[in-house]
Amino acid sequence: MQRRDFLKTGSGLVVSFSLMGATGLAGAQAASAKSMVAAEVDAWLGIGADGRVTVYSGKVDLGTGVRTALAQLVAEELDVDFKQIDMVMGDTLLTLDQGQTAGSLTISNGGGTLRRAAASARQALLATAATRLGADVTQLSVSGGVVSAGDKKISYAALVDGKPLNVKLDPKVALKAPSTHKVIGQSVPRVDIPAKVTGQFTYIHDFKLPGMWHARVVRPPGLGATLLSLDESSVAGIAGVKVVRKQDFVAVVAKSEWAVVKAARQLKAQWTVPNTLPEQAKLYDYWRTLPVGKNEPVIQNGDAVAALGTSAKKLKATYDFAPHTHGSMGPACAVADFKDGRCTVWSASQATHSLQSELSSVLGVAKANIRMVYLDGAGCYGRNGHEDCSGDAALVSQLAGVPVRVQWMRADEHGWDPKSPPTLVDMEGGLDAQGLPVAWRSEFFIAQANGTLDEFPLLAAVLSGVKRTGYYTGNIQKNADVLYQFPNIKTEVHRLADKAFRTSHLRTPGRMQNTFANEAFFDEMAAAAGADPLAWRVTYLKEPRAKAVLEDVAKLSKWQSRPSPAAKSSGDTAKGRGVAFVKYDNDRTFVALVAEVEVNKKSGHIRVTDIWCSHDCGQVINPDGAINQIEGGIVQTISRTLIEELQFDRTHVTSLDWASYPILRFPEVPRIHVNLINRPDMPSWGAGEMAPTVVPAAISNAVFDAMGARLRSVPFLPAKVRALSTT
Repeated sequence: MQRRDFLKTGSGLVVSFSLMGATGLAGAQAASAKSMVAAEVDAWLGIGADGRVTVYSGKVDLGTGVRTALAQLVAEELDVDFKQIDMVMGDTLLTLDQGQTAGSLTISNGGGTLRRAAASARQALLATAATRLGADVTQLSVSGGVVSAGDKKISYAALVDGKPLNVKLDPKVALKAPSTHKVIGQSVPRVDIPAKVTGQFTYIHDFKLPGMWHARVVRPPGLGATLLSLDESSVAGIAGVKVVRKQDFVAVVAKSEWAVVKAARQLKAQWTVPNTLPEQAKLYDYWRTLPVGKNEPVIQNGDAVAALGTSAKKLKATYDFAPHTHGSMGPACAVADFKDGRCTVWSASQATHSLQSELSSVLGVAKANIRMVYLDGAGCYGRNGHEDCSGDAALVSQLAGVPVRVQWMRADEHGWDPKSPPTLVDMEGGLDAQGLPVAWRSEFFIAQANGTLDEFPLLAAVLSGVKRTGYYTGNIQKNADVLYQFPNIKTEVHRLADKAFRTSHLRTPGRMQNTFANEAFFDEMAAAAGADPLAWRVTYLKEPRAKAVLEDVAKLSKWQSRPSPAAKSSGDTAKGRGVAFVKYDNDRTFVALVAEVEVNKKSGHIRVTDIWCSHDCGQVINPDGAINQIEGGIVQTISRTLIEELQFDRTHVTSLDWASYPILRFPEVPRIHVNLINRPDMPSWGAGEMAPTVVPAAISNAVFDAMGARLRSVPFLPAKVRALSTT
């Protein structure tokens, strides 16, 4: 099926986002015939007759501000005014698959491609302009999309004349020197904020189609339950309600949203009662005894086992990290229109292209017949309910034969979004007689990665009888191995064959849990050696940029060199500071963070009063945007560290609202001080997931500094702190 043909169908709406704040259908006809060949510039951007530049990004803006930053990259390399750019993001009909928007890779990967496309276009346009103006390319200058040679001028729009560029994307094209940058490196205000403040912004929750119906899915008592009977007459008294079903997938549909809310509550269904989850009180006993589905390659330097055997001082500790829910502020929503064997879904998914494949098997139609259109949702940072809700909407639309809007309720979002998996880590370390580290041994017990992202078991797939291979938690072994230059190191990572939890990514997946264990245990070793924990890190790190963020955060926080614990107490309150470091994935973005805490030993309450963060993500595209991401990630992770814990029984998740799954409140937000180490001559890396990675360890280390006792189990609930006070 051709893109032009698809746009002629009833679902062929294109929603573009203008950096001027407008939305509309401008350029839809031209876009329908655009190139989808990655090696061609026309796949990534086009120049209209009015001089406006439309940029096509497979990456989306999850509220991170990349809609603005990506436009900055294009504006800089193409030499157009920033306000001339319109962004189309995550529309599978118009954008290429650049992978899911995850891992803080949008700027480095997605942005890198757009930047090279813009530079390639500029190079070709200048060559054409030189011919048209009768000048040498070296004599040309460009400003706001207008090429000048002395008093002769010609615009990009005139050069293109409404036609495709027909330019190859040069992967080695020369990019502008940082010294010439006018847009990159500037804190351009985010283009989405004004409309969000005034209520004019179109979230997925606001989107409507003509003739659209509403639907609610009727949930079973827990995952693994099967439907025994369904009494459709139980909702006969609610006008206009239809019940649709495919095996264990049941939904109610009506033109009125309130009608389906009532019907979903009232519909009588009898289910089997699953008993698949472990006892929460024995979670880690269950986790440790699971069979190992796969072992990651052992990372080894020297002989850690032998060195531990001869160590003058031995340390041993176990760390655990509880499952979390995504806790999106707004429950998921999606709109779908299935018609004539084709389906268009409007979704806030972070992975619209892979979701095409997932929905293909749910609907039983070819992937090419499914179009995903991205619209912003109310929170993401991982695979939350957006994809499942999209599957619900697509299947209900197919079964009901009408365009459908599915709005999850709070209990759907908290109870049914995929969760982050539990993590368990055993650590051992050894010091010699002089207090120098001689051995480091770690053993990680993490969730398996079963299947691929395309094969993720959407709720609509599982309940409607579509077989799936399992769940996807890829790359969560990252940052298990440490960068510290110890003489003997051994790191083992076991992937556990768990079938109880339905897991997926949640912000900085795996890296946060692994770094928590590593950085807290490093602190334990430094304390045992009587060493300053920050200085010890500088000593045992090799890379200059790693040392630089630690030295910078020491200045930023006015760190006083001394061993922990400091044990500064005033009555029931103890104060302390902790430091933690990460190089994300051990291959990009260096972060050092200092947390200062006040611990009420009587109540067990921990308050984080200040955070200092030194952050090196290479070339910074938008400083204010980067700081926004760093601050937001820190706040969210303080909440995860101190408060958040998934509650469940043997059947289902029981923390279904904000009362049973509380999060950090505004009065508890600390003062946050961020310093960006901008390196214009270095590649741009991510900022969304990196600073959160070190927050749990820094808080644990700060509590130890305050109390002389160690918190090794996230979340750091008051009962755990009170238990420390009595030991």
